[in-house]
Amino acid sequence: MKSKFKILFLGLLLGLLFSQAIAQIPMFSNPIIKGGYPDPSICRVGEDYYIVNSSFEYFPGLPIHHSKDLANWTLISHGLHRKEQCTGRMNLVDVQSNGGIHAPTIRFHNGKFYIITTNVYQPTKDEPAQMINFIITASNPKGPWSNPIIVKGAPGIDPDIFFDDDGKIYFTGTHSPENPNFSGEGEIWIQELDSTNFQLVGERHFLWRGACQGTWAEGPHIYKKDGWYYLLIAEGGTGFNHAVMIAASKNITGPYDANDRNPILSSRHLSYDYWINSTGHADMVELPNGDWRMVCLGIRNEENRASNMGRETLILPVKWEKEPYWWKEIKYNWPVCSPSSGKIEKNYSYFLPIQDSDYFPTQSEYEFQENYLSKDWTHRRVPLDNSYDLTSNSGYLTMYCKEPIIQERTAYNFTGVKQKETNFEVSTTMRFNPTLEGEEAGLCLIQKDDNYLLFDVKREDKENVLQLVINDKKKNPIIKKDLVMGKKYKNYIELKVISKDYTYQYYFRYQSNDLWELFDTTNSDILLSKGYTGTHLGIYATSNGNKSINFAAFDVFKLGYSYPPLNLKK
Repeated sequence: MKSKFKILFLGLLLGLLFSQAIAQIPMFSNPIIKGGYPDPSICRVGEDYYIVNSSFEYFPGLPIHHSKDLANWTLISHGLHRKEQCTGRMNLVDVQSNGGIHAPTIRFHNGKFYIITTNVYQPTKDEPAQMINFIITASNPKGPWSNPIIVKGAPGIDPDIFFDDDGKIYFTGTHSPENPNFSGEGEIWIQELDSTNFQLVGERHFLWRGACQGTWAEGPHIYKKDGWYYLLIAEGGTGFNHAVMIAASKNITGPYDANDRNPILSSRHLSYDYWINSTGHADMVELPNGDWRMVCLGIRNEENRASNMGRETLILPVKWEKEPYWWKEIKYNWPVCSPSSGKIEKNYSYFLPIQDSDYFPTQSEYEFQENYLSKDWTHRRVPLDNSYDLTSNSGYLTMYCKEPIIQERTAYNFTGVKQKETNFEVSTTMRFNPTLEGEEAGLCLIQKDDNYLLFDVKREDKENVLQLVINDKKKNPIIKKDLVMGKKYKNYIELKVISKDYTYQYYFRYQSNDLWELFDTTNSDILLSKGYTGTHLGIYATSNGNKSINFAAFDVFKLGYSYPPLNLKK
């Protein structure tokens, strides 16, 4: 009997030690890059990793993050960071919503970084979109990056650049084939690039139209492993049926054999209510120890199977396996995604040792003490000249009341940061003395030019009015509530929006030692994203079409996140 108790005791002790060991294994959560960072492409240089993402109509464009451990990522630069890079054929000045910079690829070769991508620009709504494929280079990923080299005669979107062992360089792209078999059919093509001017040379080869003739074959990346070329693509459209497919060939120009087990990654087989959906558009990277990882995009199921953050960057392990078939010749190893479960997990615990990092602080406070905006501040399109500065009023972000208002294809005076969690508290302190009719400034939460909310101060009918304006998904903007402030307003106000329990709560106060007053409450699904981009939280100023030299001075911009929900007791 004693021996049985000894065995039981030893078993309990070992179980306890094992559970403690498991508890000490570093863990982190997906998404690894939170907020609207879709279409990730990744490369490794030594022990450093870099990811670039689509940026669409936002400027600066092509955000670049850096990591040492694949879990903690820091925004270090943008590939498009100068106005001169984004004019002419590279137009990001009056680009349409959901146009602009699509699906980049980042690679490193012989001491230089390369980003290849597409600018999608539609001159008017009645004209077809122009696909301008281009390359930028830098010796340091922090920049500066070169002016774009436009690849002439390259149709379609989502280009990849591949440097082969023999010194040749290849452009792999996506286009709509002639005589498609069905609506939405895409085709992957490849052609050599001249190494001196990066223009297409030689014969164009058509590689693949996707697995099982899937719709929207796009987002190609080429890899070479063990003497074989692997072609990774996205398929199914950037929605619930999004997926990752792979094919292989002994020759880079094909023919390519599809993996019998395609798709190798998707959430289409899972419940619509799984924690993440629409996973796809992937890229892979090999680690120094020979392991592989994949990055892809996905949409969190935060509310109504969608998220205010839009499409974000995720990571997962990849294991290469030989086909086990005994009745046919074995040619390839194939990548198996998230091999222990076959789906993207929210938490992983078996990647590289996680470094100490504050890569995602729960609280950020911008006090505008420098003469430049932080890297995470962006504008919708290239901003107007002299629309803001950080020098004329020291310690303030000065936003000038420019004529443009929020509307399609317009560089109105907005700047902000990406929303990164559903629950947040954002506030700003503003000094603003509107004197002319239409002068307006304050907080702006924006999804698109036709989907936003304003919580701000406006001069109207010779009165200063605090107002909440909502444009709810392609409807006309409406004034949800307004308040004539009268003599209480002494050109200083603090504004705050709290997102909690699927609602937005709007607060204000006239002095920093006053109690916050609740102005109004709305549902948070006003800005719920099912499209390309996520919500941005920021500030806005306009004169509503009138000539003005006035400005609003923002002393501080605070943004706090919480998960689980914020403790809002005051």
